[in-house]
Amino acid sequence: MNRRCFLRSAGASLAVLQSDSIDKVRAAAKPVADRSPEAVAADEDFWFQVRHAFTVDRNLVNFNNGGVCPSPRVVQEAERRYLEFSNLTPTYYMWRILTPEVEVVRRRLAASFGADPEEVAITRNASEALEAAQLGIDLKPGDEVITTTQDYPRMLTTWDQRRRRDGIVVTKIKFPVPPPSLDDLYERMERAITPRTKVIHFCHITNLTGQIFPVQKICRMARQRGILTIVDGAHAYAHFPFKRDHLDCDYYGTSLHKWLTAPIGTGFLYVRRELISRTWPLMAAPESMQNDIRKFEEIGTHPAAQRNAITEALTFHESIGAERKAARMRYLRERWCRRLEELPGVRILTSYDPAQSCGLGLFSVEGISSEKLSEYLLEKHRVLTVPIRVEGEYEGVRVTPNVYTTLGEIDTFCAAVEKAVKGELRA
Repeated sequence: MNRRCFLRSAGASLAVLQSDSIDKVRAAAKPVADRSPEAVAADEDFWFQVRHAFTVDRNLVNFNNGGVCPSPRVVQEAERRYLEFSNLTPTYYMWRILTPEVEVVRRRLAASFGADPEEVAITRNASEALEAAQLGIDLKPGDEVITTTQDYPRMLTTWDQRRRRDGIVVTKIKFPVPPPSLDDLYERMERAITPRTKVIHFCHITNLTGQIFPVQKICRMARQRGILTIVDGAHAYAHFPFKRDHLDCDYYGTSLHKWLTAPIGTGFLYVRRELISRTWPLMAAPESMQNDIRKFEEIGTHPAAQRNAITEALTFHESIGAERKAARMRYLRERWCRRLEELPGVRILTSYDPAQSCGLGLFSVEGISSEKLSEYLLEKHRVLTVPIRVEGEYEGVRVTPNVYTTLGEIDTFCAAVEKAVKGELRA
């Protein structure tokens, strides 16, 4: 076989491997269909099949999937295929053929979220989605927004800009980590409300400690008082199962390149139908689109490839099963948390209550800064984590595995922390 034939054959083989990854996951799911998600969470044979759908670097233990998750091969291949097709003649193939297919993506996302497609706008990330709500709501000087000190920094910056520009009042509440209960979080929100409160903005699950909030209870309380709710779902969607009706919020923004493992640069914004007309888009849209959810997508020329490949990510996620995925995430977090909590000076800052947490966790080590420990884990052991610091409240190291994470990687991480705690970083 000459070199050209070899490369052609190898390329064809690779294409087969890439295209059948969803089929392999579905095949692996059939034998476990009658087993509980908790039982499947500990079935390494099942997760072996899931792991091999990814092309990750196994020389680096990636525990920062909370930043950006890698996509499985099938998603990468779909995005690559759409990009190549676009470049045949972008103004024709991208605008006339691929772009209209975004309506299929919208319908799939809406069905997954449990909303009407006419309430779902496809965005580039959670920040764009949430800022469309934050900057699109009419507020007057003196109107109050309630949020928390542990909300995402970019969203806090957005509210601060409105404070400086529009004269609104921004109230940030604090809460302990972990809090004693979901009721405690609800009561802190309720106590903070004043006659001036117009908006409550909070995380579905925080990006810092992985604290899940009682979203529906807060949103229903707010609606009874005429207060709008914006929920930051960047780390919730496709992390653990829920539907729109479990939330009852007015606005919801999320990224799809995190737990859904969709292409980088994808997200969506949900807007309750009756609020679409009175919410301004980030970039101007014609008046004829006032009641159209697509006005939030008026951002100028953008690639179709990322958006169209979202459907492959949805199919991959659904092939695993949302309940199984959440159970696996909790299983992995429980494994490292229980081991590390036995070490002197280690504090787990994430609740063990499954109603309050899933796969994202945070821990601290007395006497060792989070920055120093995170740098040590990466430089000495090739384990990628995130140092977290909320000024005046707490600090720690964030750990976010994913479905391709092995138990060996969890144990490698734990052993590295043990070395750090028992001497290597205390000398």
